[in-house]
Amino acid sequence: MNPMTLSIIMLTLFSGTMITMLSSHWLPAWMGLEINMLTMIPILMLERNPRSTEAATKYFLTQATASILLMTAVVINAMFSGQWTITKIFNQPASYIITISIAMKLGLAPFHFWVPEVSQGTPLSSGMTLLTWQKLAPISILYQITTSTNHTLLLTMAILSIMIGGWGGLNQTQLRKIMAYSSITHMGWTTAIAIYNPTLTILNLTIYLLMTASMFLLLILQLSTTILTLSRTWNTMPLLTSLMAAVLLSTGGLPPLSGFLPKWMIIQEMTKNNLITTPVMMTTLTLLNLYFYTRLIYSTSLTLFPCTNNAKAKWQFKTTTPLPLTPTLIILSTMIIPLSPMLSILE
Repeated sequence: MNPMTLSIIMLTLFSGTMITMLSSHWLPAWMGLEINMLTMIPILMLERNPRSTEAATKYFLTQATASILLMTAVVINAMFSGQWTITKIFNQPASYIITISIAMKLGLAPFHFWVPEVSQGTPLSSGMTLLTWQKLAPISILYQITTSTNHTLLLTMAILSIMIGGWGGLNQTQLRKIMAYSSITHMGWTTAIAIYNPTLTILNLTIYLLMTASMFLLLILQLSTTILTLSRTWNTMPLLTSLMAAVLLSTGGLPPLSGFLPKWMIIQEMTKNNLITTPVMMTTLTLLNLYFYTRLIYSTSLTLFPCTNNAKAKWQFKTTTPLPLTPTLIILSTMIIPLSPMLSILE
């Protein structure tokens, strides 16, 4: 794609997200979501092939349906209350429909079917944008309407997302689908705690964005899209074996890595609200994600040949572009907890 065209598209994508995040009126918030959706389509089609066209079509149909539901619910709420403010939802059916439309945009179960398919049909860079940046606008709306949503509906979809995200990724060999199911699970954790402590929603989303962006950047560096090509990392970039293992363990939520922090605080907050069964269920289901993260670690760093094997060497038909933010993102996605005492001293 022409660099000038790409820069305009990325600027429009940034503007759409900012419009939604900074608005307190339903109309500009909805307009920002529409700008986001329409700008994302050429990003998904950076590589022109039938798979990317199919992925962009699936993305458009799903997001357009969610946008129609959102606007319908907003109009119904305005008819009954006369208010267009995001934080004021007085009509119960409108609240249900808005929650469902946000769940469709985030890829929460049972509206998750488009996420793995769209991620698989796009380049790695487009998949990274889809699973990171595109979560900001819907989460910002959910953050504002948390008190007006039906908590039982939201918590049910969150637990179902954690369950589907774990089960769906078990038999996958495509890395983009594995990251898509990982995204579904993390969105379940993010929305589950929004009912009790919306601040932890922002914390969990932030650390999820760091970990997912780090993982995608590592995959982009070595041009890996399957577990088979991932097993040849040692022949191309030996340092990435340990870095990828650390990022994957952090994504799984193992202490003392960064991914453990939001899960720890979410479990603690739910326990304070006299919930025991829910966090136990969420934690148990998340172990499924840890299993397929461990599969990736095994393929990357535990299947090493004792010396460089030329027959296993991976052909790289194009040079990998330098990604200057990769070291910073890897440090933040793995070492926030170990660095926190140092930050407290600096304060």
